[in-house]
Amino acid sequence: MQNFHPTGNCPVRNVLCRLGDKWSMLVLITLNANGTMRFNDIHKTIADVSQRMLTVTLRTLEADGLVNRKVYAEVPPRVEYELTERGKSLIPHIEGLVVWALEQMPGIIENRKKMIQTL
Repeated sequence: MQNFHPTGNCPVRNVLCRLGDKWSMLVLITLNANGTMRFNDIHKTIADVSQRMLTVTLRTLEADGLVNRKVYAEVPPRVEYELTERGKSLIPHIEGLVVWALEQMPGIIENRKKMIQTL
């Protein structure tokens, strides 16, 4: 049995903490589907994320080496984001989760309805 100690050294806890937020996977999926994108294009694609949360999410993904940020010395400045090789290596795992979620969502919704009815 694997122990998941909260010492800060657990890779599973560490990665899930970073990717388990509301926006990270959506940003990764968006960049995978569209390739290199500017901030406003990502924001338009994920319409319900605030600019602040998108900024925080992109910075976190960049800090983990999943997203590359490229700034062009232009006026006004142009910034583009793209997946790194590490980010690309994560995509098949995310896609597996997406497929599972799409397949299982009808049953999950049905179970939730049953649970609410019993309360």
